[in-house]
Amino acid sequence: MAETVGTAGPARIKVAAAQYPIERLADMGALKSKLARWVVDAADVDADLVVFPEYGAMEIAGTLDDRTAGDLRASLQAVARLKPEIDAFLLTLAVQYGIHILTPSGPAFRPDGSYANTACLVTPAAKSGVQEKMIMTPFERNWGVTGGAGPQVFDTALGRIGVLICYDSEFPLSARSMAQAGARLILVPACTERVSGFNRVRTAALARALENTIATVMSATIGDAPWSPAVDRNAGAAGIFVPAEAGVSDTGVLAEGELNHTQLVIGEIDFAHLASLQASGEMRNAADWALQPGADAVRTVARVVDLRLIAGG
Repeated sequence: MAETVGTAGPARIKVAAAQYPIERLADMGALKSKLARWVVDAADVDADLVVFPEYGAMEIAGTLDDRTAGDLRASLQAVARLKPEIDAFLLTLAVQYGIHILTPSGPAFRPDGSYANTACLVTPAAKSGVQEKMIMTPFERNWGVTGGAGPQVFDTALGRIGVLICYDSEFPLSARSMAQAGARLILVPACTERVSGFNRVRTAALARALENTIATVMSATIGDAPWSPAVDRNAGAAGIFVPAEAGVSDTGVLAEGELNHTQLVIGEIDFAHLASLQASGEMRNAADWALQPGADAVRTVARVVDLRLIAGG
């Protein structure tokens, strides 16, 4: 596991990004077993963090009867009701295996009857924090999913981490606000139906790393799930991205999976080297951000959030 240096977090960490197939499983026990296998595989390579994709929690609906699984509204409602059980299970695995986990995102109930799209960051210290997706896609608006509050970053033993759920990553100001709040890593859980959608999010993840001289980690759903009206088609690949710099990565890609193949993408991020680029890189994108016309009008800094200790964790 990573060695911690100072209060900013470890100089290096190993991350694992799930290229995750959406499947119809027999029951919640089978789903928990599947998720446990992915976490164990990440822990076996000494990963400090494993990232699951957007709407991976829709697998919950597949463990239920055909009517629930095949009806959009019923499946959203069922997943919102049962997702906390999955998040709690993954928290126990985080504690057991000493690994940080971004849980599969999915719908969560709002008081007004709409849904949020939420992912949960859980840690080996039995702490948890929730990130809501901020900007809705057209299909999410049709589903009754609504946007969450402004950007935030989580204080963790790995350093400050931000989460931009899929479409959120395609808008640079949220990522910039996270970087200004001290995030050195932004997680990008994604669920894209087509290769074109995958490439939009991949391009965004690369751009956010370049603009802010940070690392981004993308996880993706893959495979067909004809039983689900929500995640029936999935195309993508996971990846770990940094600024394209000599001595770091000539392409900006530290590691990337093969399109639409089930796999865990592993990579090591050297934060000490990334930090040195702020002053000595080939280019100084993060430092020169303020030189853009209009940049001085954008001053939002993401909230810094302490993760919540879960009782009994």
